[in-house]
Amino acid sequence: MRLYYSETMNPRKACAAARYLDSPVEFVRVDLQAGEHKKADFLRLNPNGRVPVLQVGKATLWEANAIMCRLSDEAGADFWPHDERQIDVIRWFSWDAQHFTRHAGTLYFENLIKPAIGLGAPDAAAVELATCHFRAAAAVLDAHLVQNSYLVGAALTVADFATAVALPYAERIHLPLDEFPAIQRWRARLNELPAWREPFPH
Repeated sequence: MRLYYSETMNPRKACAAARYLDSPVEFVRVDLQAGEHKKADFLRLNPNGRVPVLQVGKATLWEANAIMCRLSDEAGADFWPHDERQIDVIRWFSWDAQHFTRHAGTLYFENLIKPAIGLGAPDAAAVELATCHFRAAAAVLDAHLVQNSYLVGAALTVADFATAVALPYAERIHLPLDEFPAIQRWRARLNELPAWREPFPH
């Protein structure tokens, strides 16, 4: 298996999952600044021109959440559960995409990516709106985590890696995590995992 990645937010969770599961993947770095993700060879792997991509034989799979689930199945792990918890994982995937990481992703782009690629200063109005929406979503997540160590059940699942993907960048993208102690405890719990702390190949 080959896992195509870059050192950016969405590939981070796929790489972390591969390391956590000790998956036998070959990590293939895609140089976004050089435009490798827009070249014909890569577009045959993912017509969206985005990373991550998992290649298994002649088949390819894109979208980080799906890749995490496939890696879990390949490993015969319970990280992507196949019992009654699975519906709850899908619920958190959907909620996260529409709320938590959606708005954290805007802050990631405005505060980290734009300056890094020379697109100028963050858009103050976009930052203010995203921060407001992020706070609302974080309040929902924090309330859940007051009563639960992980998002689904009593153990780590792909839902945790999916939803927490912006947290390693929290200080740099100005996420107001000080207001949410249960999220902070969850973040610390994830940071105990070497695969989560250091997901990318060196």
